[in-house]
Amino acid sequence: MDSIWGKLFNPSPKKRAQGVLKSIPMFSDMSGRELSLLQSIMHTRKYQADEVIFNQGAMGAGMYIIVQGSVHIVMEPTGTVIAELGEGDFFGEIALLDESPRSATAVAKNFSIVLGFFQPDLFSLAERNPKLGMKVVMRLARIIGHRLVLSNAQNHTLKMEVEALKAASSQAAQQPQQAEDKRV
Repeated sequence: MDSIWGKLFNPSPKKRAQGVLKSIPMFSDMSGRELSLLQSIMHTRKYQADEVIFNQGAMGAGMYIIVQGSVHIVMEPTGTVIAELGEGDFFGEIALLDESPRSATAVAKNFSIVLGFFQPDLFSLAERNPKLGMKVVMRLARIIGHRLVLSNAQNHTLKMEVEALKAASSQAAQQPQQAEDKRV
């Protein structure tokens, strides 16, 4: 009897992972068959709390999808947490297209189950099933493009704030000098 209830309320890791994949925009409108094929080439890994998934500066090999738990994205050497990601979030996706060094460190905040989707597996999928491979790459490109647009907007906002601070600082520095000139 426990196994029936367990299956109803605690789906198998495979079903849970497929549900998480379906919730990710990159995979959301893929068929069950396509999701099963993708899931079959992904690698499931369990991480303990505070275990490093990858280090800043390490060569990228693929993306990660959080099935359970949460992950901190950390800037080194300060250890500043720049993002906290949870179930259904993904990170490191640029490494599917480019093996450049990681721009931050990823650390499991607590016990986490993560799917790894690596570049060689994507390339192999594209050779065996070009239509599905192209579908994944095009969606990946859209997501990266969207993130770039958001990043550019944030960068512009920060530049404007820096310019405003510089102007205010310059103005504040000139005020004592002007007061001194009036006294003389």
